[in-house]
Amino acid sequence: MVQLPQRFHDWFATKGWAVHPHQQAMLDRAADPALLLIAPTGGGKTLAGFLPTLADLATSPHDGIHTLYISPLKALAADIKRNLSTPIAEMGLDIRVEDRTGDTPASRKRRQRADPPHILLTTPESLALLTSFDDAPRMFRGLKRVIVDEIHALAESKRGDQLFLALARLQTLCPDMKRVGLSATVEDPAAIAHLLARHPDPCDILLADPGPAPDIQMLTTDEAPPWSGSGGKYAIPAVLEEIKKHKTTLIFHNTRAQAELYFHNIWLANEDSLPIGIHHGSLDKVQREKVEQAMVRGDLRAIVCTGSLDLGIDWGDVDLVIQIGAPKNVKRLVQRIGRANHRYNAPSKALLVPANRFEVVECVAALDAVREGQLDGEPRSPGPRDVLCQHILITACAGPFDADTLFAEIKSVGAYSALSRADFDDCLDFCATGGYALRAYDQWKRLLQRPDGTWQLRDPRATQNIRMNIGTIQDTDTLKVRMKRARGGKPLGEIEESFAATLTPGDTFLIGGQIVRYEGLREMTVEVSRDKGKKPKIATFMGTKFATSTQLSERILHKFQQDTWPDLPDHTAEWLALQRKVSRLPEPGRLLIESFPHDGRAHTAVYGFAGRNAMQTLGLLLTKRMEELGLNPLGFLATDYAILIWGLDPVTDPAPLFDIDALRDGLDKWLAGNAVMKRTFRASATIAGLIQRNTPQQKKSGRQATFSSDILYDTLHKYDPDHVMMHITREEAMKGLIDFSRIEDMVARVGGRIDLIAHDRVTPLAAPLFLEVGRVPVKGMAEEKLLAEEAARLMATAGLPPITS
Repeated sequence: MVQLPQRFHDWFATKGWAVHPHQQAMLDRAADPALLLIAPTGGGKTLAGFLPTLADLATSPHDGIHTLYISPLKALAADIKRNLSTPIAEMGLDIRVEDRTGDTPASRKRRQRADPPHILLTTPESLALLTSFDDAPRMFRGLKRVIVDEIHALAESKRGDQLFLALARLQTLCPDMKRVGLSATVEDPAAIAHLLARHPDPCDILLADPGPAPDIQMLTTDEAPPWSGSGGKYAIPAVLEEIKKHKTTLIFHNTRAQAELYFHNIWLANEDSLPIGIHHGSLDKVQREKVEQAMVRGDLRAIVCTGSLDLGIDWGDVDLVIQIGAPKNVKRLVQRIGRANHRYNAPSKALLVPANRFEVVECVAALDAVREGQLDGEPRSPGPRDVLCQHILITACAGPFDADTLFAEIKSVGAYSALSRADFDDCLDFCATGGYALRAYDQWKRLLQRPDGTWQLRDPRATQNIRMNIGTIQDTDTLKVRMKRARGGKPLGEIEESFAATLTPGDTFLIGGQIVRYEGLREMTVEVSRDKGKKPKIATFMGTKFATSTQLSERILHKFQQDTWPDLPDHTAEWLALQRKVSRLPEPGRLLIESFPHDGRAHTAVYGFAGRNAMQTLGLLLTKRMEELGLNPLGFLATDYAILIWGLDPVTDPAPLFDIDALRDGLDKWLAGNAVMKRTFRASATIAGLIQRNTPQQKKSGRQATFSSDILYDTLHKYDPDHVMMHITREEAMKGLIDFSRIEDMVARVGGRIDLIAHDRVTPLAAPLFLEVGRVPVKGMAEEKLLAEEAARLMATAGLPPITS
């Protein structure tokens, strides 16, 4: 057993702490080439990761960077810096800790390269940038350890792919470098270990005591959830009562727009003037920091938030988490639950608030999964090639490189371990020439081969452009929002350009919890004034709309097969029982389709349970097939679990609609000139370096970049359809917004077992889908009343009772 220096024992004693078993294990196994620690929130996993570093630096002088800490959030790096500074100062250790992110001043960045600290805290993008400098070998020459925090969050994104490529570069520079991964929630530890390790070397997994099970349940409300919607407004009185009972409550939402609307509504109902804040990624940095500081001080009783507070920042005395809306993903729910109660061996407390009647079933299924310790996650695809192209250019910035050596280095990355030499060479040729159709243009000839066979930048001046465009996070086209003043007023945040285009002077919308009035657009800035008198539109913000995971969808289907549902509220159990009585409930391994007339149109409900993105794509493909078969569809809508299609003719034989070859053919035709492909091409082309959003002169506006990418896409589609960027675009589209793999999985799982049931009226399960059709921003009480009356009429048609408590 490795012994800590005495001053460490003394420091622990003054705090009344003891070294946890997993912290001691990290000390004992500090020499392991790679080690993944999975420990509960509040279990001291960050300190466990740093203890070997602190102990080594306390006893052995070190010149330069000893340990590199990488986090997915700039705020998390800053938080770790604060938390490390306390023990270092109190133990009198001669250890320098600094962070380096996009917010770090340029002067400090220059000094860090010349005189690096012992511990450098950074992000994937900043690390990639550091590896692009020719002095990287000198800066990292003494590097001993790399700690990747919240590794589960990075492993699911292109940021993680870029990070692991950068770690491979560091491993070449520092062959003895040790890798440590830290996480609280991992559904497949072996898969994360594969990504962390240097392939094919193994990575052991250290599992800490998971601690007590979380105290998690559904919030009891006087009013039953509505049949549709995603806001959870009905539960606000009950939520306010919970806020009063606790010190600090985090109220999570799945989208930024939902968070803004909920904050507005809860503030209107906040008769006791409880201090409540809002936090999400589209708010101005200054406003976010004010909320964060108020949280740390304990000044706020509740914070309405999104994924911006998902990860492991210790925000003080949070003792309750409320999730508004179904979590869509069990792993995300567990991560959010862990924000409550940052103490070891104390249960986290959380409440779920389903936004509508169907989400009650999803929430109960998620609760079952949490209690059973079953997390979910979609299988990882091979490493994306647009990130690989960027990595090749980053490597070239640092100096000449040998292609064989670089290929071997890239193959040591788990996500790229199956990369073929042909695919690597295609990416290298793209970086060197732009590819067949673009060879005539000098701007895309970025590499040349030297007489000795190595590769280098054709023009060394290109390094600035490449470095300015490093990163995989794709900004949605956004515009800054400021209060209108003579010289520009207080910044509030940003909204999507597409939303801003719908505004006319006098329109009101929500941002940062405030209702503001649109005054006009000046120099790409949305100018607003305060306006408390009108009901606002809901601004749209960049951010992912989550799809229900495959595993959670399966749980819902299995729950439908229970004889009774004692764990569901009476109103929901009665709804499902009525569906079973008049029709059938969807089953695992089968596909239920219902057809019925309504308002003079033939309607078809397809219960595919494949997640929102896949169901949206399936709706497009099915209506296309229906057109080909002469069924005259007029429109459709999609949710996570169903598609509702309306048209002139009923479906009588569904088998031809679900022929997988026909669906693939329809997908290919639909994708050929589709906006989804152009949007995906733009994102991948930007990452790969074909399009530069940032230049030394100026940053391109979204419209300029879209115009350039559309021309490029049309050119390649017409003259070079086999161009590597076209292949990359298809790969990315298929696993992104289109999510065709889940359609393929659904068709394979069903295997032709399709149950078409014809009815003479709307069924109970289909009835809520009709409310999705007309769901629009509500402007006043008259519209709300009409919407409620329409809901009541629909439910009565389906034989359902009115909503009661």
